[in-house]
Amino acid sequence: MGFGDLKSPAGLQALNDYLADKSYIEGYVPSQADVAVFEAVSGPPPADLYHALRWYNHIKSYEKEKASLPGVKKVLGKYGPANVEDTTGSGATDGNDDDDDIDLFGSDDEEESEEAKRLREERLAQYESKKAKKPTLVAKSSILLDVKPWDDETDMAKLEECVRSIQADGLVWGSSKLVPVGYGIKKLQIQCVVEDDKVGTDMLEERITAFEDYVQSMDVAAFNKV
Repeated sequence: MGFGDLKSPAGLQALNDYLADKSYIEGYVPSQADVAVFEAVSGPPPADLYHALRWYNHIKSYEKEKASLPGVKKVLGKYGPANVEDTTGSGATDGNDDDDDIDLFGSDDEEESEEAKRLREERLAQYESKKAKKPTLVAKSSILLDVKPWDDETDMAKLEECVRSIQADGLVWGSSKLVPVGYGIKKLQIQCVVEDDKVGTDMLEERITAFEDYVQSMDVAAFNKV
């Protein structure tokens, strides 16, 4: 099993043939298998070996992330077609030579792993920062209130003054007008905009009808989301 000498034309041809119907050395995503074979290739394969060249350029794009790719890197002879003799020396001596278990580049991989971890943390911090700066959408509603007096002798100017004296976080009073209801009586129709999670119609009714000397009742004439 293996590709032979990947620095030779025969080895590159074996690699090209192997990748004719595959995107990666193993599986369906880039892995440590691709890293192991990539590192054994001395450079980009010739243009006529387009399967191998396509694979080489694709794996090269993962160079900064190769330490974080999935899988465990094995000796080179463990990869490739079964009908090609492994001439790398690692496959024939696997399990008999303790030197095969020594990762001469372990420190580099650890450094790259730390670098990949640092990059992930930086990107996560940038994402959280952007998310924190993004303005939160505040749900608001426009409410038209009908405030009815006791009779035609009620001081409507004073009634409106009482209504507008109600202040709360998330409450903004708007325009108003007096609307005839019959028998000389007029009701106060007043607009307000509220933040839904801070001010509700129940609270407005409780506060407005508390002015018992002027207010008989309060009704919601219109309610719209803004």
